[in-house]
Amino acid sequence: MKGTTIALDHLRGKEAAAHLVDGRLEDVLIAPSDDIWPPETLLRGRLGRPVKGLGGAFVDLPGGASGFLRQVKGLRPGMPVVVQVSGLAEDGKAIPVTTRLLFKSRYAIVTPGAPGLNVSRQISDAGIRAALEALAGSTMQGADPQLGLILRSACMGQDHGAIGEDIATMRKLAEQILSDSDGPPEFLLAAPAPHQAAWRDWPTPDTLDDRPGSFARHNVIEAVEALLSPRVALPGRAHMRIEPTAALVAVDVNTGPDTSPAAGLKANIAALRDLPRQLRLRGLGGQVIIDLAPCAKKDRPVLEQTLRAAFRHDGRDTVLAGWTPLGNYELTRKRDRIALDRVM
Repeated sequence: MKGTTIALDHLRGKEAAAHLVDGRLEDVLIAPSDDIWPPETLLRGRLGRPVKGLGGAFVDLPGGASGFLRQVKGLRPGMPVVVQVSGLAEDGKAIPVTTRLLFKSRYAIVTPGAPGLNVSRQISDAGIRAALEALAGSTMQGADPQLGLILRSACMGQDHGAIGEDIATMRKLAEQILSDSDGPPEFLLAAPAPHQAAWRDWPTPDTLDDRPGSFARHNVIEAVEALLSPRVALPGRAHMRIEPTAALVAVDVNTGPDTSPAAGLKANIAALRDLPRQLRLRGLGGQVIIDLAPCAKKDRPVLEQTLRAAFRHDGRDTVLAGWTPLGNYELTRKRDRIALDRVM
């Protein structure tokens, strides 16, 4: 099926959303179990003593959970603090949290502690920017001066009434949460569910299928099941294997039966182009080590250019660290999702 499609359905009894481009699965969101707090969850905690060696402090969270906060300047041990889950913790480790809160919707992001009215740089038309800045100023008038606002690129071409309503809703939510900063550790606001997150973060599709059975109609179930296998088929019968360990994600690229001189380069380029999508769909991040198929050192600039282009459109914080002495390639990618095998 040509064009973009968003399918809203349930997978194994959990709310889920899928984004497809020309029939290929590009992104999938699946609700985690109730005992997991995904990123964007808002909590009130109580600050513990600083841990100098780690450059932060532990935070007592609801239900006896423990968080770790790096931004502790101006905070005192024992004081209540409103925090937002910023990443995912491995079993037995503290949950990473931040005091840099974001109240995010489709058109607007309210930023407590980061004042200023800003319009996405992707909106380049001077007239549109001026109109949006005026709308932001009027809607945020009278708000706490420490509340900032970012208007997202989704505002382009949208009705100003809907944008203004979105700004007002996020401003009210931020003011309510911030006014409830005193008290014992408490759960304040859940992260958006998959259907809401799809509406908020994914571009308007050519087709929206929210009827029951949409995953079956668009072959989403088969695509997600395939992601549970480490093997990823590549053109020319090549393949790569993506296998997470406790320390890192290992990626191994293989040429398969092709023994031509250019087999390694072709397999590596195909693997690197698809790697951001595969990591995104599988919910993998942290350190990633890529064991590429054999190819000449003179081909490394081509592979680096391929990697940069692939991750440029991924939308995740990624650091391309470079080559190791053994000829592997290292990168780090923010852990902003729960691993698919854990969710499933």
